[in-house]
Amino acid sequence: MKSLLLLLSLQTAAVPAAPAAPAPAPVSAPALTPAQREDLTCAAAFAIIASEQARGVTSALAYPTLVVRGRSYFVATAERIVTETATDDDAVGLALTRIVEDLQAQAAQSNDPAGVVDAIMTPCLAKLDAAVPLPPPPSMLQCAIYLQLAFDEVAGREGDSATARDLKTLATVLESRARDEMRDEGLSGNEADRRFIETREAIDAREKARAPDDDATDVDFEHCFTLAKPAEKR
Repeated sequence: MKSLLLLLSLQTAAVPAAPAAPAPAPVSAPALTPAQREDLTCAAAFAIIASEQARGVTSALAYPTLVVRGRSYFVATAERIVTETATDDDAVGLALTRIVEDLQAQAAQSNDPAGVVDAIMTPCLAKLDAAVPLPPPPSMLQCAIYLQLAFDEVAGREGDSATARDLKTLATVLESRARDEMRDEGLSGNEADRRFIETREAIDAREKARAPDDDATDVDFEHCFTLAKPAEKR
């Protein structure tokens, strides 16, 4: 499926075509059922929105983050349709290319491009929730570690920047609150330290398992920022 993801990334980013190579054997797009076309349309829409979210396009940021969940839906849908149509990546890739071109043409010709996208995304997001449910939000302890890792990355790149200092402050607040939670559970200081280390090791192992070119993240940092907000006064 990597070839399909590459095809969609090139299509949505409008990258110039590579120099002409010897003509390969002609590829034909498979005949799709209405349901298959709907599913591929959603996969294509998610790829487009995820690409725009990665580039910081404001209109795309109004939708849920699709970098990880959209990719999962895209890969699973493309693989399934390759099997169902008894074709291959190239054939389904051609079908996806045509769908992307059709979506882009509809948006370009409409007086309300955002409305065209919304009309597609509303039912597609329902499909996404059914196929790739939202993961549970990270715990206080996980958020503390995620923000500490974010601080390490930003500080390594920017030094003692304002962003690095903010991340460090948030990570410290969350670690303190996570330790309060563990103390309320009855854990001793040593037990809390052990849980912290085990959670950090699990997160590190997960990050190391990513492919070198996989910079997607499914961490709900907004939830972590909410957990770090000052407690309401009573």
